[in-house]
Order: sequence, then C-alpha cells, then structure tokens
Amino acid sequence: MANVCTYGRFTHAIVRGVPETFGKGSEEGREAEDETAAAAAEVNLAKAQRQFGVLTGALRQKMGLQLMEIPADPALPDSWRVEDVAVIQGDTALITRPFKQQRRAEAEAVRRVVSELGLAVVEMAEEDGATLEGSDVLFTGREFFVGISSHTNYRGAEVLADTFRDFAVSTVPVCGGVRLKNICSMGGPDTIVISNSDGAKKTLRMMEQLTDHHYEVLAVPEDAAANCIYVRGANKMDFLLHRSAEECPESVAAYQKLQDYTLLPTACSEAAKLGASLSSLCLLINRKHTYF
Repeated sequence: MANVCTYGRFTHAIVRGVPETFGKGSEEGREAEDETAAAAAEVNLAKAQRQFGVLTGALRQKMGLQLMEIPADPALPDSWRVEDVAVIQGDTALITRPFKQQRRAEAEAVRRVVSELGLAVVEMAEEDGATLEGSDVLFTGREFFVGISSHTNYRGAEVLADTFRDFAVSTVPVCGGVRLKNICSMGGPDTIVISNSDGAKKTLRMMEQLTDHHYEVLAVPEDAAANCIYVRGANKMDFLLHRSAEECPESVAAYQKLQDYTLLPTACSEAAKLGASLSSLCLLINRKHTYF
C-alpha cells in the first residue's frame, strides 16, 4: 500500500491524571511483565505526579499541543496509561481491548474525548477474543507494525488492519520487551529508535524483512531509552521527548546525533517501575491534515 502521511504532525494530546491508587492495580495478568517491572521498588506517588506534570507541560508549552486532560480516576489505577486504550490515525480512533479485563473500563472517557474532537470511533467486538494495546502498535507514517505479545494477539492485529485499510499492517513478535514500544519508537519521519539489546535487534530484523521502505535506525544502549515521543512542531521544528540523563546516561550521546532537534529530557522513572514508558502517558492526534 502506498499511502503515506507526514509523521509527527500533531495538534492535540490526550492525557489522563495519575490517581492516588497509582501502582495498586490488580496483579492479574502481570505474570508476563518483565522481571524488572514485576520486582520493582514501590512507586512514589508524589514523584509520579510531578513527572506527569513535567511531561504534560512539555507537550503543551514546548511542543505547542492542545492538551485534553482526563481527570484521574482512583477506581482505574492503570488508566494513566492512556496510549493502550486507543489507536488513532487521521480521522479514525480505534478503541482497543486491553488484555486485562479490569482495564477495559478505561476506554469510556477516551471514547468521549475523541468523539468530541470529531473523530470516527471504531469499537473492537467483545466476542471475538481479540486483544490489542496501543503500546504494541508502532505507526511510522507509512505503515503499522503490531507487536504480538502477552497483551496483543493476532486477532487484535487483524482488527487494526481492517480499520486502517489504507496502510500496510505487519505483525512481529516482541522479543526482549513487554510491549513493542518498550523496545522501539519513532524518532522522526523515517527514523526508528531501538534498544541495542539482542531481543530488540531480532525484532528489528523481522520488521526490516516485512517492509519495502528503508528506515534510518538509531540504536540506544539502554532499553528504557528506546521509547521517545517525536513531534514536528510549527515552523518545521523537530521536538523529541526522551528519557533524562539521570535515568539513561549512556544514551545521551545517541540522542545528540539527531541534529537540529530540540531535545526535551523527561523523567519517567515511576511509570517505568510498572513497565510503562513515555509514550504510554499520551495519545497524539492531528486534527489538521497539514500545517507549517
């Protein structure tokens, strides 16, 4: 499929506040989480909320996005991971079906917001056994890669392909990570940022075999550094939210290879203790097809 859109042009970001029950979600379904996340030290709620505030401030004040903030809900302790409950491209929002049953109620508030923004909403059927989480979906501007993991299955990937028929959709097993975007993300329109781990390299090789497009690859030595948020701002400015030097000191030199970028170091240590990453905390939307 030849459909291409300019990656990184966004106008809005949906975020959801960090509730007082942060880190106190059910352990059901967590057996597939990696050992680091499962054995993590207790999270610091106040620190998590401060880090969330810094991230949302960067999205609004530095990147120039209009923020749509959903209030925190103590009854939904994982709902701050807003990326998992929708996949948005163009004027369409696919409401996903997270693996954990208790997380599926998180979608209602996101559904309301995307409807208010005028997006066409597509629902995943409850009865077909599909599971899909947005953290397993990498959109490059040209195509989708869907990570098959303990959270996302092949039927979920098929639903995504049926929804976004203008784009090629390829499935890859997630090697060396919990979700696909724990080990890779987009660092620009044609640049994939990926962990230097053996598992991530294996996943990347499979991705390269499944596409006819050449992507530049920026390898980072620390797994946590592989997840970043790229936005092409007004006046063609390139912004990149990435993990701070305090959290990923060995990856600073790799980020600096991205010339003419405005680099925005952002801490994410508390969310990372629960297996999340920077992109987990927001959903990016473009309500204008082009802007400069």
